[in-house]
Amino acid sequence: MPDTTETWLTQEAYDRLQAELDNLTGPVRNEIAKRIEEARDEGDLKENGGYHAAKDDQAQVEARIAQVTHLLRTAKVGEAPAANGVVEPGTVVKASIAGSKQTFLVGNREIHEAGDDLDVYSESSPIGAAVLGLKIGETTTYTAPSGKEIEVEILDVETYRGA
Repeated sequence: MPDTTETWLTQEAYDRLQAELDNLTGPVRNEIAKRIEEARDEGDLKENGGYHAAKDDQAQVEARIAQVTHLLRTAKVGEAPAANGVVEPGTVVKASIAGSKQTFLVGNREIHEAGDDLDVYSESSPIGAAVLGLKIGETTTYTAPSGKEIEVEILDVETYRGA
């Protein structure tokens, strides 16, 4: 069954991912193919560390290519939704989580720019799924991976403005 989940991205995040994909599928792939070919020319592949390292790099690059391709294919590109007091993808949430105040972005980690120290929780993460649709002042609980029930109170919801 195909995954039809949309991923909200800013235009800047989409463009960054497209540039990364272009680099990975062009220069990076070519460089790894060259390293693999040069290592093959050295002979015995069983004990050829360069060959195995290049093959490992190739696997990591191909996995990232698949991930970025999927994100771009399922992307809903646009501005962050205007905060209207309801938690939705692309909003910054201020919440009391188990009594501790935290601020985080609901969405994909690819949305925010490098250097942005804002925590990001996917809509499908336990906390992300628990808070989606909640309004300021509402509380809920979610089950942490440890099995513990954690209470969350929404204190504020803001429009994401980037780094």
